[in-house]
Amino acid sequence: MKDRTRLIAKLFRGFGDASRLGVLECLREGPQSVGRIVARTGLTQPNVSMHLRCLAECGLVTRERRARFVDYALADKRVVRLLDQAEELLLEVGGRIEICPRYEGRPVGKRQPPPRRQHRGRA
Repeated sequence: MKDRTRLIAKLFRGFGDASRLGVLECLREGPQSVGRIVARTGLTQPNVSMHLRCLAECGLVTRERRARFVDYALADKRVVRLLDQAEELLLEVGGRIEICPRYEGRPVGKRQPPPRRQHRGRA
């Protein structure tokens, strides 16, 4: 059970990245080229390519070569269902999640390292 829980957490970390989630949202509407995903998400081409490679390696996205272009698509319709269910859940708890300090970039209670002092050389 511990391994299964870790694997599920790893899957959700993949969905937890806003850029990767934006790419998946684009692919909900059907196969897309990198250029189209770049235009729709506002991400850079290298960033989109990196996320698509990650999603493809994990089996969530497929690639299909079309002449000199590559179209990407969701590998499984259950990804769309999962995104749909997330939206439904957000209708009920979205406001609470939005204000939750534990879901911010850094964990609550974790100390930040002190700022680095700049060494002043002698003149």
